[in-house]
Amino acid sequence: MKRTALRRTSAGLAALALTVGLAACSSEDDSSAEDTGTSSSTSTETETETETEATAGDQVFGPACDAVPTSGAGSFDGMVQDPVATAASNNPLLGTLVTAVGEAGLVDTLNDAEALTVFAPTDDAFGAIPEDTLNAVLADKDTLTSILTYHVVGGQLDPEAVVGKQETLQGGTVNVKGDTDGMTVNGANILCGNIPTANATVYVIDTVLMPS
Repeated sequence: MKRTALRRTSAGLAALALTVGLAACSSEDDSSAEDTGTSSSTSTETETETETEATAGDQVFGPACDAVPTSGAGSFDGMVQDPVATAASNNPLLGTLVTAVGEAGLVDTLNDAEALTVFAPTDDAFGAIPEDTLNAVLADKDTLTSILTYHVVGGQLDPEAVVGKQETLQGGTVNVKGDTDGMTVNGANILCGNIPTANATVYVIDTVLMPS
């Protein structure tokens, strides 16, 4: 009788130990699964944060893009916050263009437009025009308006869409050739292109375009 009782007791203890062991394994598996889920969630959050770190300067191209400030209102991230005439006024490469736009009374016209593409001559481009001629143009509002609107195309055109003949607000056409490895408009070199502003895409060029 005693031996039978001992056998039953031993069998019961063994079953109890097995149950406890299985429960412990199950707990460890659940914990591992929870850890894996937490790790996956953390990884997804990190990837999302990385994706949102893109800047306005990521899409620009051209040899003179390094001349644009890296911070402030005149930087790529700053210009994208403002409509095109205001954005240009904050860019150190475009001082003479901004003066000309003001003289022609086009600031509100450009800022209020829904979507534009602007070929923006640098200060050096205007500097290549004889001073007397430039001053005469700046004093002649009709001529100045004709020249400036010849630099503007309707719609925001990216580097692929801008290639080809484009009708300007002046009524004439400009011809854009090349790609992001080298692009011209009517033979003028695009120094920094695909710059975003709040309502326009800007292509900085090295020559003032003259309508025929």
